[in-house]
Amino acid sequence: MTVRTDSARGRRSIRQSCGSTVFDIVIHVILIIVGLICLLPFLHVAAMSLSSNGAVISQKVFFLPVEFSLEGYKMVLQDPSMMRSLGVTVLVTAAFTVLGMVLTILAAYPLTKKELKGRGIFGFMFMFTMYFGGGLIPEYLLMNDLKMLDTLWSLILPLSFSAYNIIILRAFMQASIPDSLEEAAFLDGASYWGVLFRVVLPLSTPVLATLCLFFAVGRWNAYGDALYYLTSSRNYPLQLKLYYLMGMASDAATLAESGSTTYVTGEVIKATCVMFATIPIIILYPFLQRYFVTGIMIGAVKG
Repeated sequence: MTVRTDSARGRRSIRQSCGSTVFDIVIHVILIIVGLICLLPFLHVAAMSLSSNGAVISQKVFFLPVEFSLEGYKMVLQDPSMMRSLGVTVLVTAAFTVLGMVLTILAAYPLTKKELKGRGIFGFMFMFTMYFGGGLIPEYLLMNDLKMLDTLWSLILPLSFSAYNIIILRAFMQASIPDSLEEAAFLDGASYWGVLFRVVLPLSTPVLATLCLFFAVGRWNAYGDALYYLTSSRNYPLQLKLYYLMGMASDAATLAESGSTTYVTGEVIKATCVMFATIPIIILYPFLQRYFVTGIMIGAVKG
């Protein structure tokens, strides 16, 4: 009887092991396919930006450069309007991220305090903005009334408040920072500001880095508000400049302001500009990636 039981357990264990192995294989195959779906278009664009005009025109370029050439990058770097757009994007992204983080911290920390009167009302007001909005026309009229049209402030102020990020930061503080630490700081004579800067923020590094990434990447990639609110080309951010460039229907073009007489196909220029706008974020992301998963998972523990 004992031998039969041990044999049945062995067979059951083998079946479970085989099932687990098959499941792992299926998951790995799915992840590989999804990864390739994300990676291959990027490799295709990168290869086009590093290929010659003839290879791109003849559609010989797939995932590796053909007849390696840096002519597209030379023309982009020589174009004053592209460099100016890059400077505008860097300035707006930095100011937007700093302002957004300040507002998020100053809104999330008080909402963790039970002694704050009207805490539930404030929380509801923040949540309300996630589900309902005025729409594009009221927002445009508001920008006009505030004299913010065709200024960089129209790209910085409106979206710097994020109820979603406030909820993430508040949940992280409530779940990960013990009340005993704050009480000990208060007993030592610290004020709320002292507790915030000396206790709360140093312990919130993962979620702060995650929110910084949210703000920076979101602002860097945005172009819709610039399209609506900006009219002067000197204020165009990089993504809006790229948007207009991608809309060009010419088969062969030069960057008009570059002063160069070398012709480069429109497809090469478009691919080069896509890479030019993507590389800075790719460089930044690895430095914040180790905080990204930690910040999101811990911030999602409690709501």
